Amino acid sequence: MSLKDKVVLMTGAGRGIGAGIAHCFAAKGAKIVITDLDQESIDATVASLSTEAIGFVADASSQVDMTRIIEEGIKKLGRLDVLVNNAGVGGPKIEFAEFAEKSSFLSMSDEGWDEQLRYNLRTTFSSSKAAIPLMSDGGSIVNIASIAGLGPSVDLPAYGAAKAGVIHLTKSLALELSSRKIRVNCICPGFLWTRAWELLSTRMKESREELANMSPRQIFEMVVAQGVPLGGEQTPEDIGNLAVFYSSEEARMITGQAVAVDGGITLKGGR
Repeated sequence: MSLKDKVVLMTGAGRGIGAGIAHCFAAKGAKIVITDLDQESIDATVASLSTEAIGFVADASSQVDMTRIIEEGIKKLGRLDVLVNNAGVGGPKIEFAEFAEKSSFLSMSDEGWDEQLRYNLRTTFSSSKAAIPLMSDGGSIVNIASIAGLGPSVDLPAYGAAKAGVIHLTKSLALELSSRKIRVNCICPGFLWTRAWELLSTRMKESREELANMSPRQIFEMVVAQGVPLGGEQTPEDIGNLAVFYSSEEARMITGQAVAVDGGITLKGGR
């Protein structure tokens, strides 16, 4: 399964899931363009890739930013075959109301709601709108959502709503772009150790006395042990391997799909 000479653009790829996805594409011979908000993270990821790669500071929720870097990327690498919409907000950007003890929904501010939709849904909209006119026919768009978008997510109402929007947009674009043979699919990660999970684990520790002597990482591992039927946490490479498959010729007849990479979590009825 080779992607030699294909050019892949990944948003939010300076670290975490995005960086892991970038490494998976690089291993298959693709040329890489990454964006992030932090220049230092971009430089580190680009330097670590075993392929031709360039990076840009850009806000994925800004169509102006994304059009600029896509045009620059095409100027340097010649084309655009794959777009991976990974950019999103977690960690400190998640309003504490999303984990409120009584009602995460009623405790949320208008600003907190708008921020989640901007950075977890508009990012996919803006980046796709900038990329689609310049993409090669027969290309692929891979959207990174979350299992929080597949069912009720009481603790994360705005985040879950945004990711559900990503899944719906995936299906709509899959139909719209079928005449150009551009396939659009979605990945819904489960439990990965990210800044968002570090924050959630910290909040759990603060609100539950029996967790007081556990570190956030230990709390996360406890949740994984109790909640993942296959056992173990998911990794950025688990997500990246599916993104690579979606973008390959082997997946030429797969479009409009949203697959949970969660070790069976959603089989138990949700997050």
